[in-house]
Amino acid sequence: MAGLEGMEQPREDGRATTSRWSPTVEDERGWKALELYGNPAEAEVPLPSRPESAATARRLVQVVILRHWGLTARTTEDAVLLVSELVGNAVRHTGARVFGLRMRQRRGSIRIEVRDPSRGLPCLMPVQELDVSGRGIFLVDRLADRWGVDLLPRGKTTWFEMRVADR
Repeated sequence: MAGLEGMEQPREDGRATTSRWSPTVEDERGWKALELYGNPAEAEVPLPSRPESAATARRLVQVVILRHWGLTARTTEDAVLLVSELVGNAVRHTGARVFGLRMRQRRGSIRIEVRDPSRGLPCLMPVQELDVSGRGIFLVDRLADRWGVDLLPRGKTTWFEMRVADR
């Protein structure tokens, strides 16, 4: 069914079938991404500025937050969504060949950064319920505890922070 890939589909007996997504499969893909690109919690990870890099960034964020830092699934889901939005902006709007992904954990918070060579600033736009684009920074503003942009001599770093419970 078009547009429903990965969603639970009812079976003939009324029970739902399992979706294609599973934590085990995603963990495996996340570990492979860590091996291939490196750990963004240890150093900035350069990723090619292509739409498919959003999936790589999501996997890296997921495996670091869940498996390395041992934080909650809710924190992971929100961070994965927000990094996807920042990566989407870097890929669509900067004309860069590469962008950087960096993650930091501090006492009580995490910070995720996407660096790109453009000095163009992201805009927080008013969003209507039926809008299909332009929601990225709106979502970051709603879900993150803090976010911002640091201008660099060559480019910028767009970041967000989320409070987390200390283990």
